[in-house]
Amino acid sequence: MAKKLIIDCDPGIDDAVALCLALFDPRLEVLAVTAAEGNVSAKQASLNVQVLLDHLDPPRYPRVGTASPSEGTPAPDLRRLHGDNGLGGLDLPAAQLHHQHPSEKIICDEIRTAPGQVTILCLGPLTNLARAFQRDPELALSVDQVIISGGSLCGIGNATPAAEFNMFHDPVAARAVFRSAATKTVIPLDVTDQVKLTLEIIEQLPSEATRAGFLLRHLIPFSFRAYRQHLGLERIYLQDVVALTAALHPELFETEELSGDVETSGELTKGATIFDRRRLAPARSNLAVATDVDVAAVKDSILRGMAEAGKAT
Repeated sequence: MAKKLIIDCDPGIDDAVALCLALFDPRLEVLAVTAAEGNVSAKQASLNVQVLLDHLDPPRYPRVGTASPSEGTPAPDLRRLHGDNGLGGLDLPAAQLHHQHPSEKIICDEIRTAPGQVTILCLGPLTNLARAFQRDPELALSVDQVIISGGSLCGIGNATPAAEFNMFHDPVAARAVFRSAATKTVIPLDVTDQVKLTLEIIEQLPSEATRAGFLLRHLIPFSFRAYRQHLGLERIYLQDVVALTAALHPELFETEELSGDVETSGELTKGATIFDRRRLAPARSNLAVATDVDVAAVKDSILRGMAEAGKAT
């Protein structure tokens, strides 16, 4: 049985690569792709989801949820890493949907259709999931699992010194999801940043003649150029693709059950994820946090996923 999956994302280059792999993976049944504000504006995120789906033309077309502006912290300008439109400036046509539905409604609908069977993969800020749980207070108990790309176990962020981007952009939503009754696994920066991708990966991308290859051969070289120019790095990190791998291969990740929360108002720490790792922590654990990863196996899984996506012409 294929795993039923909702992908909530804010595309974003790493989101786009994750979508490319997930939509062609026979082990996954992607029920819906829901857009969130984050790497790009709500309007651009919704457009990017539609652009990617139209270009990739997957064997099973998922439902689409449109993003609404969040009430979170104004996001840092990430155009230097993702391009002006979030997709490295790649200009692709998209059909205009006549019947648009907000992301949180799509999430509610799909979970209620298959209670206890749907995994939600959150690749952006947690705005949509928090709104869905607010819209339907019993929904959290009907989710199979929530996998969250974001946060930091050691307290070192990438949006601020203390906060990871997805948590920083909407910390109130992140706190609501962390405190929800859903079964949750967090894949933090500490783990995703262990998976360093170097230039050799470009030689292993699918042919540009395929839909997936055309997309990947634009996005990934753009990422290498951006990381080199703006961060001084000769490698890239695809955090959201690592989180997708956690949904497919949880055995490649070591996890620890912890009590976790998100700071919502600290002057210096807004968006910081706090995990109680004291030996005698008074609070009960409310989520699992990845603490280590089999880097070689994850890289191999990513490359195999790209090859599988490249089989579709």
